[in-house]
Amino acid sequence: MANWTDRFRGTGHRASVRVGVAKQRANAPRNPAMYVHPAFRTATADALAMLGARGFGLLVIADHAGVPHAVHIPFLAEQRDDGLRIELHVARANPIHGLVGEEGRPALLAVQGPDSYLSPDWYGVPNQVPTWTYTAVHLAGMARPLPAEAIPGHLERLSAAFETRLAPKAPWRMAKVEPNGLASMMRAIVGIEVLVPAEGIQAQRKLIQHKGETEHRGAIAGLSAQSDAGAHAIAALMTKDLAEKTA
Repeated sequence: MANWTDRFRGTGHRASVRVGVAKQRANAPRNPAMYVHPAFRTATADALAMLGARGFGLLVIADHAGVPHAVHIPFLAEQRDDGLRIELHVARANPIHGLVGEEGRPALLAVQGPDSYLSPDWYGVPNQVPTWTYTAVHLAGMARPLPAEAIPGHLERLSAAFETRLAPKAPWRMAKVEPNGLASMMRAIVGIEVLVPAEGIQAQRKLIQHKGETEHRGAIAGLSAQSDAGAHAIAALMTKDLAEKTA
């Protein structure tokens, strides 16, 4: 999706973000908590493509007692020289935003792509066991609130990114909403950005890369025969990987 790298246009806010980057990086989580098997490690470029294509994830922030709070949320990602900037918003009624202060708070955004069960009967070789295939990206960084004046631009970018997917439908615009009503709705949300250093980006695609061509072709055939979209999406990824390996 072309819009995922849309730039944040508030220059004053951008300057304030840069001032705090070093301090936030120092306070960022040191060991992002996702185990990545070496065989399934995903290149950063593929991780970024998945973020743009998905645009929806699970934001997790722990409170001062260590209790995790989570919210399922759409987002935009912007690539930066030192990592990523994620922008999103939550309902003001959601207490998770109260955990995010001006100094920043460690946060994790987990984004899951397609997944599917694999039956060992599909491999065509003996002594195999069941497994689950999936793609996932974890982003660990520092969350902090967006200023109120950044909310309109954030909402325009967010809606534009997803409306683009509905072409040839004419995109919805915020101007379609009565100004007073729109202002009231914007007061009911809180914007959040998450600054993710390069080392906070972890991604993997568990697509049986450690197995041979026979197992791959059997798995692709088995997945393709299923009725759910996740199985078909995994089969497509495996087909692409296999074509690259055997080219």
